[in-house]
Amino acid sequence: MARVAYPDELLVPGEQIVMHKHPHWKMLVLPVLVLLVVVAVAAFLAALIRAQTWASWGWLALAVIAVGVVGRFTVWPVLRWRTTHFVVTTRRVLVRDGVLSRQGIDIPMSRINSVQFRHAIVERMLGCGTLIIESASDEPLEFDDVPGVQRVYALLYQEVADES
Repeated sequence: MARVAYPDELLVPGEQIVMHKHPHWKMLVLPVLVLLVVVAVAAFLAALIRAQTWASWGWLALAVIAVGVVGRFTVWPVLRWRTTHFVVTTRRVLVRDGVLSRQGIDIPMSRINSVQFRHAIVERMLGCGTLIIESASDEPLEFDDVPGVQRVYALLYQEVADES
């Protein structure tokens, strides 16, 4: 899948994107499993009712239920994943998420006091983890499921050091 660049019009003059990521793909495992199970169960049930006189109504009901379940538990999480952005620029860290209503947070590099990361054994195997950013006046912000968290940590640490 091609990576869509973060919109340049959202950057201030002279600001450049250093890194742009979506959450780790592990967030999509459960939605894909739901899709596969729903398709399998719907196909099985459709085959069971094919000989019934009311089969066309049964198929319609199955289709409506399957589309509803897939929409809620597969399409919606994929849209949330796709519309969640973790961006490091030369001046700040931006996090944007939301499908219908957007929310975001910007942390200027000059306000970052420390950067930490944490990942359990499974996250280490998958190459993701939690990034913790402590800024000047706020409680630490934790960003879960950051892909390549160690590289992001090192990059962010370098950007903060360059800002000093």
